[in-house]
Amino acid sequence: MKLYIVPTPIGNLEDITLRAINVLKSVDVVLAEDTRTSGTLLKHLGISKPMQSYHIHNEHQTVSRVVDRIQKGESIALISDAGTPAVSDPGFLLVRECIKRDIDIECLPGPTAFVPALVNSGLPSDRFTFEGFLPHKKGRQTRLQNLVPEERTMIFYESPHRLIKALTQFTEYFGPDRQVSVSRELTKIFEENIRGTLQEVIAYFSEKTIKGEIVIVLAGRAEEKKKSDKYEDEDPE
Repeated sequence: MKLYIVPTPIGNLEDITLRAINVLKSVDVVLAEDTRTSGTLLKHLGISKPMQSYHIHNEHQTVSRVVDRIQKGESIALISDAGTPAVSDPGFLLVRECIKRDIDIECLPGPTAFVPALVNSGLPSDRFTFEGFLPHKKGRQTRLQNLVPEERTMIFYESPHRLIKALTQFTEYFGPDRQVSVSRELTKIFEENIRGTLQEVIAYFSEKTIKGEIVIVLAGRAEEKKKSDKYEDEDPE
């Protein structure tokens, strides 16, 4: 009995590991956000398994039933519509409950959208903070205000119809000249990565019909040179 966390392709169906395929073939049940979307993937892989809906709207009600099934001897795989479960997707509550009940959890490595977006942004990737989706209303301004002094590269997920609004808000908090990279449709045929200042990227997308999943990679605040660093650079008298 075990819970498997299985990442799925974020676009290109070839971006799935052999290990992930073998796990999906071996489990008793596959939990999926949208059984239609995941059913297409399983059909592409030639896998036929019972599927159960597991998404943000039924997560609280489903957790106990799923964990009970695992404790009775079933092996279950959790997948999301795209990417790694529990990263801005349902999964955290299930993992936490399995830990509480001493159930084995095996998390496979695999696709997640923010990694390729960060790497191809050209912005520093040695230190970064993943912010996921910002709150739509309550708490949004507070979150942005708290990020003003952030020196690490910041990563956000955003929907196409909110992209311009988000970038415009970023100019208010971080300034129009802050460097940014916007990636959309990663790994798909129409993948696009647009880099520049916030002002330049807003101008570009203002003339476009925006589609697809969006990852925003925003430069952190430039580190200020400390007085102690200044003295360290000087030759001793």
